[in-house]
Amino acid sequence: MAQLSDDCFAFGGPLKSVDETVALLTSRLQAVEETETVSLGSADGRVLAEDVMAPLALPPFTNSAVDGYAVSGANLPQTGERAYPLAGRLEAGMAPGSPVPEGRVVRIFTGAAMPEGTDTVFMQEDVRLDETGRAILPPGLKQGANVRPAGEDIIAGKTVLRAGHCMRPQDVALAAAMGLSELTVRRRIRVAVFSTGNEIVAPGRQRSPTQLFDSNRFMLIAMLGRLGCHVTDLGILRDDPDAIAESLLTAAAAHDMILTSGGVSTGEADYVKKSVEQVGSLVFWRVAIKPGRPVAMGVIRGAAFIGLPGNPVASFVTFAHIARPAILALAGAQLPPQLPISVRAAFSYRKKKGRREYVRASLRRAEDGSFEAVKFPREGAGLLSSLVETDGLVELDEERTGIEAGQTVSFIAYSNLI
Repeated sequence: MAQLSDDCFAFGGPLKSVDETVALLTSRLQAVEETETVSLGSADGRVLAEDVMAPLALPPFTNSAVDGYAVSGANLPQTGERAYPLAGRLEAGMAPGSPVPEGRVVRIFTGAAMPEGTDTVFMQEDVRLDETGRAILPPGLKQGANVRPAGEDIIAGKTVLRAGHCMRPQDVALAAAMGLSELTVRRRIRVAVFSTGNEIVAPGRQRSPTQLFDSNRFMLIAMLGRLGCHVTDLGILRDDPDAIAESLLTAAAAHDMILTSGGVSTGEADYVKKSVEQVGSLVFWRVAIKPGRPVAMGVIRGAAFIGLPGNPVASFVTFAHIARPAILALAGAQLPPQLPISVRAAFSYRKKKGRREYVRASLRRAEDGSFEAVKFPREGAGLLSSLVETDGLVELDEERTGIEAGQTVSFIAYSNLI
């Protein structure tokens, strides 16, 4: 398990920006040390524990990029058509055989190794055969055309994937192309998730008129799953400080992080706060973000504890911008850029200077063909429909005090956040 010091999250400073918060978090969290070897078929989504060097060049041999006719560049027709006798036929996977005599061509197919004595390929649609079976090649082709040299893509010995990289399907393909069947990755981060409160019940259970179905826990579990975490669902813990404290200790012994939402403010009924302080350390980080509020950060017997706001939208936003970087740091993964796109605002909005705000919005194509962001019509941080019926978040930085319709804004799609 990750073993954090009790003062890992100690922080008594002023309001922090989102960027400052992420930088501080990622600098204090050390990646888990345990690694494992996984098959290539299981590598997607895993975090590399070491650099991957190319054991061979790609392509490993010079080959034809098209179906056509291979010839020596020294014998290309210059001013008019020229007839060349055929010297053989090469399909992909066949040995190139003996060198091609000067003044002859070889019928060749895509991916086939270029035989010695050739360095140029005419596309088959540019060639015709005469009545004797000779290939009639047109003038004008440059030497080396339609050929993929050995190492054109990757040279042997090059570092092609860095430690900390989260594997994607295209990365798996690259590893396979180099003949690798296994990769060394960091083990998955183990995260325990729970909800608290007598006022919530699990979906499928009987709900009283004054209770709500638990939704945040399932949202957090889904978001953790997309980060490749091994998630343990602890369910709903009732409002019993001693029972919560015992559950926290048990979870800390087998997990790198404990994640929850709600129940960690300063109210009398916020039992999670009391329980965490009973068995570990707890601080509140004041982050200049909206929607959101102070995020609870703590350590319980070496495991990280993060308490997110209870309102669903605030929980979603603070997970994406604060908890997610912390989890990736524990996993030893590089934090990918969010890559916002510039779009035109189709709404006006006012905000306070000094904090970053995220406005739920949908994209639509305007009459001039450009994209514009349309704000969700209501503001509440408890509106799950605002996350379901929109495409992403308009990001307004700390210096802005508002926007007017028609101005350019930064838009981050949900696909870049989860």
